[in-house]
Amino acid sequence: MWVADGWKDYRLLDCGSGEKLERWGDYTLIRPDPQAIWRTPRNHPGWRRADARYARSSSGGGQWDKARLPQRWTVSYQDLTFNVKPMNFKHTGLFPEQAVNWDFLRRRIQGAGREVNVLNLFAYTGGATVACAAAGAKVCHVDAAKGMVAWAKENAKSSGLEDAPIRYIVDDCAKFVEREIRRGRRYDGVIMDPPSYGRGPSGEIWKLEENLWPFVELVTQVLSDRPLFFLINSYTTGLAPSVLTYLLESLVTPRFGGHTVSDEVGLPVEETGLVLPCGATGRWTAD
Repeated sequence: MWVADGWKDYRLLDCGSGEKLERWGDYTLIRPDPQAIWRTPRNHPGWRRADARYARSSSGGGQWDKARLPQRWTVSYQDLTFNVKPMNFKHTGLFPEQAVNWDFLRRRIQGAGREVNVLNLFAYTGGATVACAAAGAKVCHVDAAKGMVAWAKENAKSSGLEDAPIRYIVDDCAKFVEREIRRGRRYDGVIMDPPSYGRGPSGEIWKLEENLWPFVELVTQVLSDRPLFFLINSYTTGLAPSVLTYLLESLVTPRFGGHTVSDEVGLPVEETGLVLPCGATGRWTAD
């Protein structure tokens, strides 16, 4: 498992009984987590003193008890700074376990010894975008949600990358890639974090188990002649990391060589010394 153990502003204090206790900068949050099915004695004092908790409703959804939280605040990872806030459906706008992928991307870009163009699809609030830009890459950031793209711009500004060569695109990812193919634009690295299920701006339905293969097949057409990496991240329950290996080895390796390594990503739990699993990542690299 790839473990995001390099944080100082984020800490996973404890987890269990369907929830996790986290420290985000100066604030302690309790949020649901479907992986934390074990029971915990909740000896950590943070369970009783948390600044906010997201409680699920029996009728679906849920809500925050967040009276002690500011509207938003920042957390830093190395030289990157991110704006976080409590959002609908338990999220904060940042997935801290993705720091292991940010580190991987920065190493690949900095070690390339040449200009690197990166395409970040389903790019959300831009954690990977700012990591790549900080490493010196040119980045095209694509997401269908206008608010998420605006948030990504704020994260770039907070990280001192306001003037970095980042293109921000609000669009359906598949339609954008089709246009890039027609334009002849090519990228040395691709990142994608596709949802399990979603709807496009014109009502298009996305189902990962049906659409991921043809979408990856499409995206391979915008790879340059010397691509560096192709990274797929997934939070879809039941999707084994080996599925991502099979996809990338079937669609990318026959054309460009290289190899794929896939694994779970996770966060270290301070109270127990164990690791909370947080999804899967597949990484194709040229060497």
